[in-house]
Amino acid sequence: MSFERIKEKLNILADAAKYDVSCSSSGSKRSNPNKQLGDSSGMGICHSYTEDGRCVSLLKILLTNYCIFDCAYCVTRKSNDIKRAAFKIEEVVDLTINFYRRNYIEGLFLSSGIFKSADYTMERLVAVAKKLRLEEGFNGYIHLKSIPGASDELMREAGLYADRLSVNIEIPTKSGLKLLAPDKKREDFIKPMIKVKNEIIQYKEEKRLIKSTPKYAPAGQSTQMIIGATGESDKDIMYASNYFYKSFNLKRVYYSGYVPISYDTRLPQIGSAVPMLRENRLYQTDWLLRFYGFDIREILNDYHPNLDVDIDPKLSWALRNLDVFPIDVNKADKRWLARIPGVGLKSVNKIIGARRFRKLNWEHLKAIGIAYNRAKYFITCDSRDFERRDLTAEQIKNFILKQSMSKYKGVYNNQLSLFN
Repeated sequence: MSFERIKEKLNILADAAKYDVSCSSSGSKRSNPNKQLGDSSGMGICHSYTEDGRCVSLLKILLTNYCIFDCAYCVTRKSNDIKRAAFKIEEVVDLTINFYRRNYIEGLFLSSGIFKSADYTMERLVAVAKKLRLEEGFNGYIHLKSIPGASDELMREAGLYADRLSVNIEIPTKSGLKLLAPDKKREDFIKPMIKVKNEIIQYKEEKRLIKSTPKYAPAGQSTQMIIGATGESDKDIMYASNYFYKSFNLKRVYYSGYVPISYDTRLPQIGSAVPMLRENRLYQTDWLLRFYGFDIREILNDYHPNLDVDIDPKLSWALRNLDVFPIDVNKADKRWLARIPGVGLKSVNKIIGARRFRKLNWEHLKAIGIAYNRAKYFITCDSRDFERRDLTAEQIKNFILKQSMSKYKGVYNNQLSLFN
């Protein structure tokens, strides 16, 4: 195979992989017109984080963009008129090894369209990982996409060679999936997730008894949902996410804004991608559930089915529950300190550590690094609280918005109009 043909395949299949956002850098697009250092506008490289916090660069490609399905939301749908390509197993292995030797990457993120059948596709994905591990001695990070409908035997083998496995749920609700991808069944997505969860548990238990037991998917499993392609509320999305976290011990759920790819009467014709701000609010809510001790019902429920666009979900919750504030930072436990708007987990730990030696005042809190302009409405410090003057929730919200320098300033009004 000629170098030019390999390069053409890489351009096609790396570009197609950009719609899978299961890596932290997927939304980045920073061009370099002046020939300075770096350029993130190209496709093919994403970044992931190891358990100890290291950032690793991954070659991110599809094995093929041929697909037997015609999902309305997918760029690789069989009815879409795009350039098609497929890598051979040896080509993916050679690209990975050569990129690694040149210090371009530290691992591989491999997904694929489904061609012939789920088992046929999954078998080829596993073959890439197996060849890298056993024949090339490659010990870098490997993330494989699980193919819905693949057999338990292939899923088991995949976890022995990949660090992380993931199967994309794609649409948050069963009704939405039936509308946009009638050929797919939700059970086909759930089955491999159950298999991976059970295998991880089994291998961990066996390793306690037999030290030579190999690791199975040591980085766990994740999933991705497309948001905005159907009419789900934020409540629908986050309740589904909460279910998957609890039921399958997922490491991450990723939220991918719907990108219009072609006209279809089943899809919303919004003229552009779902606003990034909505994605951001969903990730913030996800963070509150996983690390801040919030229950999903506190943030989203029948009375509040959608997140506020103009303020973050923790502030929104606080404004709806002003009766529990102000909180005394010198007495409150970790759980309640973490619920104060403008106080992150690092600041919570610093406050708990510092107040063992003295009572904290406003100057101490500013030095610790809390977002003072936000937190001052919700805390008592050194027997004094900020003069709230019986402000209403709406007044506090307006004061905070005026004082905030949002990174989305300038695009807020345009994006907000898409939700109305």
